[in-house]
This record gives sequence, structure tokens and C-alpha cells, in this order.
Amino acid sequence: MIEVSVPGRQSTLQLKNLLLDLNGTLAVDGKLINGVKEKIELLKDTLQIYILTADTYGAGREIAKELEVNWVMVDPEDGAQHKLGILNSMPAHNCVAIGNGYNDRLMLSRAALSIVVIEAEGCSMQALQAADIAVHSINDALNLLINPLRVIATLRA
Repeated sequence: MIEVSVPGRQSTLQLKNLLLDLNGTLAVDGKLINGVKEKIELLKDTLQIYILTADTYGAGREIAKELEVNWVMVDPEDGAQHKLGILNSMPAHNCVAIGNGYNDRLMLSRAALSIVVIEAEGCSMQALQAADIAVHSINDALNLLINPLRVIATLRA
């Protein structure tokens, strides 16, 4: 678990689960972004990690296996609701979500901490508006969790 006490917020974030979108977030064009594997390895002892994907490029299962994390195939027609349902089953107040797409917007809006990434694929404006923090890369997003003082610096009141 990662605990983050942000000044000005009523409660301490107690993060137990990390929900990750795949394409446009962890991968570009179905290929894992450099540096992600090493950062995921650092986080596996503190968080349960899940890749939630409609798997546009068909690489999700292999990437999850390579990272040794949980893989969940989401409904390609209603991925937003499916991802939200997964988040709510954990429960949401113990989750950090990272994504970039329109189908991530509901998950990002309900997670205890949400981070939108703007990689080569860009990001949906709705996802951007739903997130607590926006960063340029997945490596920057994962570094926020590795170094939680960065979260405090960004979100303090």
C-alpha cells in the first residue's frame, strides 16, 4: 500500500490497487514503452497491478505476462462502463488509475487518485478533465507513485 497525505484534503490516500490502461498509456502501437517494466517492478511490492484493455493491437496478454501483472480484457463496445465496474469492485477509494482514452474517463473520475498521460497517441479531453494530475509520459506517472512526495507537491491545497 502507498499512503499519501495531501495537505488540504480530508483524508489520507491509501492506495492498494493500480489500474492501468494499455494502448496510449503503457504502450504505443501495441509496444511497451521503454522504462515501464523497471518501474512496474518497483511498484509490485506495494500495489496490486491490473492492465485493463480493449486490446486494440492484440498485445495485452503478452505485455501483462511480461510485466507479471493482472490482465483484464474489457468490452470494446462499452469499455468505459466495464473499467468503472472493475474499479468499483475494489473499491475505488483504494485505487489509483492511469489512462489516456475516452474509455478511461469514468475510471479516472472515480479513482482515489487519477493520472492522465499524454503520450504519442495523445489523450481524450474528457479523460484530461477527469484526472487529478496530467503528465507527459507513463514513466512520469509511475514516478509519481514511486516518489509520492511529488503527488503532494502537485495536489496540495
